[in-house]
Amino acid sequence: MKQGRASRRIRSQGGLHRQLAAPEPALPLETRVRARAVARRVALVVALGTASMALPARLLAADSAAQTAGQSARPALPSWTELQSAGARVGRVTVVAQDVFDTSDPEEDRWLFRWANRLHLQTRPEVIERALLFKTGDVLSLRLLEETERLLRSNRYLYDVRIVPVAWRDGVVDIEVRTQDTWSLEPGLGVARSGGTNSSSFGLREHNLLGTGTSASLGFSKNVDRSGTEFSLFNERAFGSAATIGFSYANNSDGRRSTVSVQKPFMALDTRWAAGVSALQDDRIEGVYERGELVSEYRHRQQWAELQGGWSRGLQDGWVQRTTVGLALRDDEYGLQPGRPAPPQLAADRRQLGPFVRQDWIEDRVLREVNRNLVGKPEFFALGMAASVRLGWAAQSLGSSRDALTFDASISRGFEPTAGDMLVAAARVSGQRAEGAPVQQRWHAQLQYYRPQGPRWLFYGAASVDLLAHPDPNETLQLGGDNGLRGYPLRYQSGLRRALFTAEERFYTDLFPWRLFRLGGAAFVDVGRAWGGVQATAAAPAPWLSNAGAGLRIVSARAAFSNVVHVDLAVPLNTSAGMKKVQILVKTKASF
Repeated sequence: MKQGRASRRIRSQGGLHRQLAAPEPALPLETRVRARAVARRVALVVALGTASMALPARLLAADSAAQTAGQSARPALPSWTELQSAGARVGRVTVVAQDVFDTSDPEEDRWLFRWANRLHLQTRPEVIERALLFKTGDVLSLRLLEETERLLRSNRYLYDVRIVPVAWRDGVVDIEVRTQDTWSLEPGLGVARSGGTNSSSFGLREHNLLGTGTSASLGFSKNVDRSGTEFSLFNERAFGSAATIGFSYANNSDGRRSTVSVQKPFMALDTRWAAGVSALQDDRIEGVYERGELVSEYRHRQQWAELQGGWSRGLQDGWVQRTTVGLALRDDEYGLQPGRPAPPQLAADRRQLGPFVRQDWIEDRVLREVNRNLVGKPEFFALGMAASVRLGWAAQSLGSSRDALTFDASISRGFEPTAGDMLVAAARVSGQRAEGAPVQQRWHAQLQYYRPQGPRWLFYGAASVDLLAHPDPNETLQLGGDNGLRGYPLRYQSGLRRALFTAEERFYTDLFPWRLFRLGGAAFVDVGRAWGGVQATAAAPAPWLSNAGAGLRIVSARAAFSNVVHVDLAVPLNTSAGMKKVQILVKTKASF
């Protein structure tokens, strides 16, 4: 109605204008002719001007229409599989390193995130480039693309990695590697509680110093065993090379510990050679526990060093074989600690120096999943067989305490019993044989089972068994709140045999509070026992223990220190006098 009245009003004003114009007196003929000529010229100028203004718009519209038609007619880029099948070669490789927060996303365009981006030093593109397993001119390999993504994602300072094709012409594909950083400065205040005891830490750790991928830390920590200050430095590709360097020094309340390592490792499956040297020196006080109580202590000084070199033919028919040779030193000294309760017996001092050889077999079969040990983040499981055998000889002629054959062998493999299920089995044995008798042998076997129950629920089960044979005095296997039995005090049981079974119902939410945290939860049951040995025979036989509980899982998704924070309540089902009926655990772990 408003539009109708407005139209009518305009028409009425036009009629009124005509009515007012009608009574004007007629002009002379000459004046009217000149007026008509001027009017025609004005009309011509206006018409030409209008045409000149309209022409570019029509040309732009036509060009836009042509571009739209061209874009719709242009074929989409082939998939990686299609490009590999076509025998494509790698063209231009561009690294796009993005900041911690994407402020083009309205959810992340906030003052706090913009402030964090300004404070954060982005990863330098050359750091990413040095980690790529492909380069311009290479024949495209989907396997190398996938392995590159896995290697990049293993760096704590990267939140996301995407490798995409951006252009395809004349058999050449241009590739863009897009990475997004994490917040790499870790604040130095932390607290944890497990097994009825507290631990704390204070300091700073930078996981991506000046955008170079270097990790550096300085901090103070305190736990049930010791307190101390530690400095560490680590770079996986130091000074633009393929070398990995690491150094740490700790000044603790019970001694000192220092490590140094310079390695050129087997970084990728197709790496052909490796070499390196590592060393450790450690001086500390060891404790002996019974039912969670400290009963004796002794001093343990250890020196360890290793020089090694290895070679491989690379990946062939889905398998990798590697051979490594080297020279190893291990020196252990034991002594009583004045003013501390002494153990009944101490191990004898031992020095071992001699050559070793190691053979590795790796099957290239990796499964990518989400919501297994983390929340909302890609995880990679090596399901192919991986086996390793190491044999060494400690020669008395080289300064060893005695001649001894040392050995260390391990094997693991993953299975998929049914669609979606995953079973991972692993076993390891290590020890020595000296003077015709076995010494310090340790056996370990473990099973882990994952069964998804939809996108948000998963059943997890685990079983592990450990055995010590012919150990040193005071060498035991421990079980308690700090190593698997969550409802009990730390190191509650100890012995020469240990078994632990865990069942968890895990829940993964899609909550992403403030674009910073991923949330999940778990209900769990643990059953375990540690038994055998001198301490076990001195008292009543160790019973089987069990506990039940539930907890929250918090993953700091956008930070380099994105471990999983566990906040658990656990109830022991077999209690003894003086034991708490409920254990509260706050702990940071590498997985769910």
